[in-house]
Amino acid sequence: MALYPLFADLDGREVLVVGGGEVAARKVAALAKAGALVRLHAREVLNAELAAALEDGRIVRLGGEFDSAWLDAVWLVVAATDDPAFNAGLAAEAGRRRRLVNVVDDAVLSTFQVPAVVERAPLVVAISSGGAAPMLARRIRERLETMLAPSLGKLAALFADQREHIRARLPDMSARRRWFERVLDGRMDRAFEEGGEAALEAAFLVEVDRAGGEETLSGAVALVAASDAPDLYTLRALRALNEADVIVVEEGIDEALLEPARRDAQRVHAPVDPATRVLVLAEAGARVVFLYRHGTDSASIRRVAERCVEAGIACRVVPAAG
Repeated sequence: MALYPLFADLDGREVLVVGGGEVAARKVAALAKAGALVRLHAREVLNAELAAALEDGRIVRLGGEFDSAWLDAVWLVVAATDDPAFNAGLAAEAGRRRRLVNVVDDAVLSTFQVPAVVERAPLVVAISSGGAAPMLARRIRERLETMLAPSLGKLAALFADQREHIRARLPDMSARRRWFERVLDGRMDRAFEEGGEAALEAAFLVEVDRAGGEETLSGAVALVAASDAPDLYTLRALRALNEADVIVVEEGIDEALLEPARRDAQRVHAPVDPATRVLVLAEAGARVVFLYRHGTDSASIRRVAERCVEAGIACRVVPAAG
């Protein structure tokens, strides 16, 4: 691994940005969002965003000629100028002072890279190509944006708020891990879809109160309609396939349609009575996907869902696209 992945806490810490254009403005906005105290030096006229941030007091501008002594007061340095000679000199000065520096679009001069980011605050996912292929990192970010549910940020905050309570209710690590798997089996997504953040929080607190009980051991079921091609699954279907411990596959489904699924999920061919097999697996604690064909009778799918409800197993139906 060429780079060491790191998340920096810059809240209340000074960061120097050099440059006054659009790129510098993007860097300043991201740093300010993280709570950094941004110090800006620019020889050129500031663009509109930077001028507004300066006027509002959100950043401080350092005037005059560049002074390398400024580096002594900051934690990080970002060079966003179009002057290669200046950038090289700045990187060298930062190195002498053991300050990490990012020179935009120059991986060789940089001692840290700014990754592509998917944010579901407080959850943050960062992707880096080590400066080799930024567009590839951005493309992966675009895909993750579609796959990560919007409820994840609120859920992460709830986990943080209830952390000590959960640890007290579930002192055993394995039991606590299984509880987390239960909470992340999709029921929180459904609560969010039906009632927003308030419903998600209420459902989460119910699960916290139940922590340590026998119900924690039960699994969950997702009924997913197979797509016509691997790249035509809905986002909800992709999430279900990637969360599954076991995939019960109806006869006649092409193996290629399982390509987007979790690699280590167990594959099981559906028997004549799939509901019974699905229930046995879920009652043993597995997250189960029943992958059925488009042409399957909707009444038989409803029967599987009804059997799950009767057994107290969480069940969601994920329809096909269109």
